[in-house]
Order: sequence, then C-alpha cells, then structure tokens
Amino acid sequence: MAVKTANLYARIEPDVKEQAENILSSLGIPVSSAINMFYKQIIMQKGIPFELKIPTPPNDLSKMSKVEFEKKMEEAYNDYLKGQVTTVDEVFAKIRKDYNI
Repeated sequence: MAVKTANLYARIEPDVKEQAENILSSLGIPVSSAINMFYKQIIMQKGIPFELKIPTPPNDLSKMSKVEFEKKMEEAYNDYLKGQVTTVDEVFAKIRKDYNI
C-alpha cells in the first residue's frame, strides 16, 4: 500500500531557500525529505528540535571580567602594532554574514 502524502505550501525568503537547497543537494537529500525529517523531529522532541535564542555577540563586554577585558585590549593593541588590523566595513560585513542580517 502506498504511503499517503500531504502538500505543504510555505513562503520562504529566496536567498534562504537557495542556500538551504544547495546544502541539501550537496548532501543528496531532497527538500521534501528534509522537511519530513524536521517535522518528525518536532514530533519526537515535542517542540522545535534546536535551541531558539538570540546569539550573544562575540566578546560581549557586559559578560567579561575586568581581567578578560584588559587581556582582550592587550591582544588588540599587539595586533595593531603588528599591522593586523580590520576595517570597520570588514567588521560589519562579517557581522552581517555571521548573523544573516
């Protein structure tokens, strides 16, 4: 007997869809199978199968002790002396990429 299926329609940002489909394709997993796996994990976990939280930016000053902060400042100063610098534009580009902003 054939397995019954149901259709699922969802609106997804085009770039998110493309990136995910490229990854799934490289893994050899059809999109419909990935969605089915995700739904099965929701059922098994009785919720979203991964942690949902706002990521903490790296080097969050509010979470650092004075000693940790001073160490970071010393490392940054030594990098500056060695000419290992990053422009503001490069920093913001990396943040946008890492956090999909």
